[in-house]
Formats: sequence, structure tokens, C-alpha cells
Amino acid sequence: MTRGQRRLSAVATAAIVVGLSAACGGTNTNAPAGEGTASAPASQGAGGELAGQVKVDGSSTVGPLTSAASEFFSEEQPKVNVSVSTSGTGGGFEKFCNGETDISNASRPIKDEEKAACEAKGIKYTELTVATDALTVVVNKENTWATCLTTDQLKKMWEPAAEGKINSWKDVDPKFPDEPLKLFGAGTDSGTFDYFTDEINGEEGASRKDYSPSEDDNVTVQGVEGSKGGLGYFGFTYFEENAAKLKAVQIDSGKGCVTPSAETAQNGTYTPLARPLFVYPSSAAAKRPEVAAFLEYYVANVNKIATDAKFIPLNPEQETKLKTDLATLKSQAG
Repeated sequence: MTRGQRRLSAVATAAIVVGLSAACGGTNTNAPAGEGTASAPASQGAGGELAGQVKVDGSSTVGPLTSAASEFFSEEQPKVNVSVSTSGTGGGFEKFCNGETDISNASRPIKDEEKAACEAKGIKYTELTVATDALTVVVNKENTWATCLTTDQLKKMWEPAAEGKINSWKDVDPKFPDEPLKLFGAGTDSGTFDYFTDEINGEEGASRKDYSPSEDDNVTVQGVEGSKGGLGYFGFTYFEENAAKLKAVQIDSGKGCVTPSAETAQNGTYTPLARPLFVYPSSAAAKRPEVAAFLEYYVANVNKIATDAKFIPLNPEQETKLKTDLATLKSQAG
């Protein structure tokens, strides 16, 4: 199955499938604090076969990775339904901390206000790093001038002060043509938006508003593809999937132009747009056998899953830490 087929399959799966209990954030107002009840308890049949539901939501960047994990897992546990929705990192945490989901996908760490929201509902969780991403800036195939952009040039395009003023590529650099600059990017509920604005504009959430935002990366793909002066950004996986339609821009943060890739993200040369990707399971959810089994499978096969789904695998140190963090979660759940 191709990466694109897996993404489509994930959508179909989400329509059919499920919602893992409140564990990952699903608390019931009638239940003791910290005890999720989003889904019915799992049953366990002969031979260790499990049945139940696991509900995941959050980052559109991480979603395809977790969807790939769920598809592989379903081959071993076909009666466990894992649904993966993509309302953005912020939207996912809102549902997670409101007791509506079991696991939250995130392309940035959980924020203090989100931690407080989870704490208010008694929802405990563990942060698990499952892959690495190279946030990728893309331009139209007809763009022959922006093969490499400095972080200063990106800031000049995207900072709040650019609104209504930086409207042409020539405004960014006099050497560029007088081609209308059409910007497409992540919506404000996206962890990608938070990360990009923090690293490029120097403040999380600080961005010009006169661009085309969307929580759906496919909208960004279509926008940039349809505009000669278009520019957008999203996760490396989405670029790989759409490499025939778009061009990736090299980034110069002061040490020369670097191409986004698995190698440059892992070795630290692709700065500042290489980033970790996370899943956040709740401690309550991890007590349920079907959730525990899914998490154990995910972690045990994380790099195989990442490679198959065209994500950037963890390095050995990251993989060791992931296994340690899962062990910590299991001890809390136990």
C-alpha cells in the first residue's frame, strides 16, 4: 500500500471505527477524576485476541503515522478498531483534555494551558516521541528563483508586520521577480503553525493574517500548485507525497543552504525546521488492554512503521528513550 493509499484508508477507517476510551483524555463527569470512559471496555477472547475501540485525534502531520500503525496493528488484532481524526494539534488537545479521545497526536509539545485543562479533568498522560519531521517550505514548480531562502527572508514574508506590505516576491528580495506572493499555511489550531511562527517569527502564534490558512495540508498543496507565486509549508511527509506537484526550498539559517531530508533532520543540520513528533496517551486509557496493546505495538515497531509511511525514523537514542517512556506510562497505568 502506498503512502497516499494509507492516508485515504485512514479516512475510511475513521468513518467506520471507533473511540478508545476516555483513557487518553476521556473523562466522564460522573467518574472519578482521571478515569476515562470514552469507550466501552474491551473484551478478550481465546488466544489473547482483543476487541475494543481506540480513539485518536490531533495533528494532521502525525495522523498518517498513527494511521499506519493502526493498519499494521489490525493485522494482529483485527477486532480492535483504531480511529484517527485530524483536527490539528490544538484541536486534538482540546478534545483530549475534555475527555473525548484516548490518544492525542501532536506536532509540538503540549502547552501550559493545555496541561491545565487536562489537570482540571484529572487526565494524566505521557509524552511519547514517535518520529522526526523536517517542516518543509514549498513553492510552485514554475518558481525558478527561490531555490534557497534564508530564515530572515521567511520572516519578512510571514511576520505580522508583513501584512498588507509584502505582497510581491520582489518585496522579499529585489533580485526576485515582481510576481504576486501568495501564501498558504497551517491554521491556528495546528501545531505546525505554532512551531513555524515560533522558529521563524520569534514568537509562537505571531503571523500575518492575510494568507490562506487550513488545517488540511491538501488545501496548501492545491493552493501552491495553482499559483506561480505560491509558497506554503507543512510536514516532510506531505511534501514527499506531493513532490511531483511542488518544489521543496532549501533553508539557510546562517550556515548555508540545507535541503529538507531524513538525513539532515536526524543529523541536526536542517535548522530550525526539524522537529520531533509526538503522541500523548492518557494513563487511564493505557489501563485498557486494547489500548496498551496498540501502544506496545506502536513503540516496538515505531521505526518500521515510520519508514513504511515515509516518515523520518527515530535515531537510536530517541528510540531508547521512547521505550523507557512507554515503560513509565505502563507503570503509572498499572
